[in-house]
Amino acid sequence: MAEKDTVFSGKIKQKAIFHFKDFYGFTYDWLVGEGYKVTEKVYSEEISGDAKKIEIEWEAKKKVSDYFRFVIQVRWMILGLKNVEVQREGKKLKMNSGQVELKVKGVLVKDYEHKWEDYPVWKFLRGMYDRYIIRSRIEQYEDKLKEEVEEFIAQSKSFLVIEGMR
Repeated sequence: MAEKDTVFSGKIKQKAIFHFKDFYGFTYDWLVGEGYKVTEKVYSEEISGDAKKIEIEWEAKKKVSDYFRFVIQVRWMILGLKNVEVQREGKKLKMNSGQVELKVKGVLVKDYEHKWEDYPVWKFLRGMYDRYIIRSRIEQYEDKLKEEVEEFIAQSKSFLVIEGMR
């Protein structure tokens, strides 16, 4: 079994006025632009009166080498999503209003192709390899993944702030 280490966890929680479709597209495009393959594991909507509750789960994977893979897990929770009209520069714009919460987790996966799993001796050797031979490389990849997750969170926050001010 591949070894998975959670490197970073973060969250955005913000009440905002934004275009849900644009925010969804922006976050998806950002991940794809960074080389990730995004899989949507869950998408559910509950309608209650004129508001929606939306839950989404993404798993974004990027191959770093034959041994390492970056995985970014994004859990969306949008509460009270409503259609609103906003007056901007003398024009009426149709937007959405609601509370956005994104929980983001960065996971470093080692031996994701399960090459070191066939024999117990190989599994032991993998542990030695990880601990003593490539420890500094693992730390470099952990730092790089942490930076990418932090940048994703920062870009998402910026989008919500700028979209709300427009």
